[in-house]
Amino acid sequence: MIEVGPVLARPTDLLRLLAVPAFVWAAWTDIKVRRVPNRLWPPLAVLGAVLLALDFHHYSAVGGNTYRVFLIGTALSIGVVIPLVYGFWLIGGFGGADVKALATLAILFPAFPEYHLDGTVYPLVDTTAGAFAFTILTNAVLVGLAYPGALAVLNLAQGNRSRWMFVGRKRSWRALPETHGRLLETPDGFDRDGLDLDALRMYLRWRGIDLAALRDRPGELRDPATLPDEPHPATDGAVRSEESLLSDGGRTGADTEAASRDGHSGEGTTSSGEGYDDPWGAQAFLDDVGNDVYGTTPAKLRGGIEVAAERDAVWYSPGIPFIVPVCVGFLLALVYGDLLFGVLSAIGLA
Repeated sequence: MIEVGPVLARPTDLLRLLAVPAFVWAAWTDIKVRRVPNRLWPPLAVLGAVLLALDFHHYSAVGGNTYRVFLIGTALSIGVVIPLVYGFWLIGGFGGADVKALATLAILFPAFPEYHLDGTVYPLVDTTAGAFAFTILTNAVLVGLAYPGALAVLNLAQGNRSRWMFVGRKRSWRALPETHGRLLETPDGFDRDGLDLDALRMYLRWRGIDLAALRDRPGELRDPATLPDEPHPATDGAVRSEESLLSDGGRTGADTEAASRDGHSGEGTTSSGEGYDDPWGAQAFLDDVGNDVYGTTPAKLRGGIEVAAERDAVWYSPGIPFIVPVCVGFLLALVYGDLLFGVLSAIGLA
């Protein structure tokens, strides 16, 4: 044990706290842009492996029950938690960043750490198995389960009452370019499998326009003849500053005038784009991008564009970036410990 200010802990456990600012930053980044750089995880995993080796050396010398508890916690973290989260990733339950974050924590915190502060030992609630990574995982799941209720309370406070208020939010069209999530509205009503807003951003960047320009001239821009001759990079749809966006959809003024003279101004078509083989150029966009665009089909893209082009406010599902509840569950685990074990113990089931 060493003392740093008022905190007393093993040196390896103190070094493990370096993961706290890293995970707070990862959670913030995931909220803002729904992306977490891969470069964050290898240094933490290497640190965890080094600390794990040092702990093996220490606890093997101590021996006895302390050593057995450490071995059980390590075996559960490495041998159960990592395969478990990988399995969830295979069936689509976790994203790639979620798996990397939880696997990194499994290496960093294979067994319960111990911190002494003002005569109190943290975490407050330990489990009989002592697998700290499993505690972080169950804490994260419990935090995630509270999300729909919190979303409903927020919607009620804003006056947005709907049966979708547990899974979605209502926002002005002006906020869509900087919003992550999936539209809950289609031209025909509500659908949980609406257009991913990252795909909408990709489409707008590919055309070289912003959403305001699209809303100003929807009748014209539904015409695939107005697509740019040389599309712009679609990027990956992450929120970032818009650059090189043209108000005319990527064509020159002469091209637009020629299209209008040829009868391609959008006049005489319905709002859904009937009369065109490829309204909005949705199929052309997907063919040019050449990969899976967040599960987008031409029909889904057209429907999402229509909603964004015509409605002043739309319902969308922000989802929940799972690294956020992982971070919260991690912090709760360090201070309180195992939420599930604490509840079960309180009611006599553990």
